[in-house]
Amino acid sequence: MTIRFVNRETGETQFETPPAEKLLKFLYENPFGKKTILTLAKRKFISKRYGKQMDKPSSTKKIKKFVSSLGINMAESQKAISEFTSFNDFFYRKLKPETRPIGEGFVSPGDGRLLAFENVSDVHKFFVKGREFTLKEFLNDEKLAEEHKNDSLLILRLAPNDYHRYHFPFSGIASETTPIKGDYFSVSPYALASNFAKVFCENKREYCVLSTKEKGKIVIAPVGATMVGGIIETYTPNITIEKGQEMGYFAFGGSTIVLLVNKNKIDIDSDILENTKNKIETYVKMGETIGK
Repeated sequence: MTIRFVNRETGETQFETPPAEKLLKFLYENPFGKKTILTLAKRKFISKRYGKQMDKPSSTKKIKKFVSSLGINMAESQKAISEFTSFNDFFYRKLKPETRPIGEGFVSPGDGRLLAFENVSDVHKFFVKGREFTLKEFLNDEKLAEEHKNDSLLILRLAPNDYHRYHFPFSGIASETTPIKGDYFSVSPYALASNFAKVFCENKREYCVLSTKEKGKIVIAPVGATMVGGIIETYTPNITIEKGQEMGYFAFGGSTIVLLVNKNKIDIDSDILENTKNKIETYVKMGETIGK
């Protein structure tokens, strides 16, 4: 399976093949895989166990091959490969500040492939690589869903080769995070395109509300996936947050960040909206302007 996305920096349409393609096909397309291994793999302790393996010093031997096979630009990293103490230490590496300048207006919270909808009520359900769910299902909070039912919706999908720290897209005061319990499922397109309903709702996820003067309340919801489990928040809640300030990071695996913003207080950049209408993601970097 190949995914198309537009590289905003170059304007080129590029293609992505998910890592561990054969395993994902088996788990999400093969009936035997669905009925047996998937039943175990979705369980929390499996993700935690694998995550712990990625914390061991011996896991550093995986870094060079990972960097080489996925073409990761290590010139952006604050550390050299030899300085990392584990694979996870590398995976949620910090970047040199100058590699991710913070733009004007509303900025991307991370590196990844972006879909954007001007009004979530117009689409009724979120369509992400063949999977759909309602706002109420995603937030698991009827009152919050009602409050944001006409917001603009942005979905940023991180691939394993992406920078895995995420940041605040605007300045304001951030609440504490609200965790939502659920099973762990991969955010891979194979998982999303399979017959498993409410894939995102069954991932580990949480949200915080960023209260801003200019844009009202912004919901920021990180989503963890299979082999991730770890959503680690690094900010201090209930104090003023600057745009571009780090919010947290994901441990090993692909992950997603969902944003809800008052549609009357943001103009999402037209190229992103157009690509979304054409069912193509737009590759953006953390700090890059995505709306005004």
